[in-house]
Amino acid sequence: MSDEQAEREIMTWDLYGVAARELAQMVANSGFQPDLILAIARGGLFIAGSLGYALSVKNLYVMNLEFYSGVDERLDVPVMLPPYLDKFDLKDAKILVADDVADTGHTLKVVHEFCQEVVAEARTAVLYEKSHSLVKCDYTWKKTDQWVNFPWSSEPPITGAEGSTTVLDA
Repeated sequence: MSDEQAEREIMTWDLYGVAARELAQMVANSGFQPDLILAIARGGLFIAGSLGYALSVKNLYVMNLEFYSGVDERLDVPVMLPPYLDKFDLKDAKILVADDVADTGHTLKVVHEFCQEVVAEARTAVLYEKSHSLVKCDYTWKKTDQWVNFPWSSEPPITGAEGSTTVLDA
């Protein structure tokens, strides 16, 4: 393992499966029964879908915000991207906001401020939370201050012919 990897939290697909179930169990054990799960895209899409299945919540919504432009590279503030979520869809709902990591907490803070006037109750669930996060999450699978390598974002993007796959008709 390289020095760079030694300073990182490494999540594999197998570990993700364990983490997702344990996070769902934390929510269930608390007695909180969300009406819907709000995924913060893109990293939150994975855990939102997993929590939806584990907690039997079929209503999943997505809020797309961009804050990271690379490893430890951030924009000045999180930027909401289209398609935009209609606050009317959240009116009086109990929501579970799901994301992969609460790093600075700025993204979760933007989502909280967006929702706070219309929802009945909002709680947050993340796989990882860092000690310096502005938002202290209601449900956290693991606390860390290391950069996290997730299985869905550890490999470079596939572009052009080098990453294409040919499917043969049977």
